Amino acid sequence: MEHTKLARRKKIALVAHDNKKRDLLEWAAFNRDLLAQYELYATATTGKLLRQELDLDVTTLQSGQLGGDQQIGAKIAEGDIDFLIFFWDPLKPLPHDPDVKALLRIAVVWNIPIACNRASADFMISSPLMSGEYQRLLPDYEEHSEQIEGERVESFMNRWSGALNDGGDQGSAGTGGT
Repeated sequence: MEHTKLARRKKIALVAHDNKKRDLLEWAAFNRDLLAQYELYATATTGKLLRQELDLDVTTLQSGQLGGDQQIGAKIAEGDIDFLIFFWDPLKPLPHDPDVKALLRIAVVWNIPIACNRASADFMISSPLMSGEYQRLLPDYEEHSEQIEGERVESFMNRWSGALNDGGDQGSAGTGGT
């Protein structure tokens, strides 16, 4: 496994579903001075509320439903987000639930801290690890990627070979004896 150094000034993504925005805003208000020390990113409405109500400097991305969750996921994969605070609603199914699952998955894949409620956010933001550099382990997915690529090539070759066999049989049957 390889390591990557998280700088003292962490890059934090803040996301909240509609009926969790108030919780996130209350939490952020309580932790405003701490949050102001970090580079903040948020989906559209959440970022707008954090700027308007708490006067925080926030880089705002698209709304979650319009691709904001994927934008944050891409930033995590590129190493541009160090910490995800995502107040999501486990009791209300949403049309973009696959996006939510994908965002949580990518955060786990790239081994970044995730806070999904006020208690976990409180523990993480107050951790001594937040104020200093931190050596985050990066999983080595090279072998996994090679295995997946090999399976894709094998699957493609099997389909291609099957298509040739099917086409060859039909072609010879259709030519007749003339």
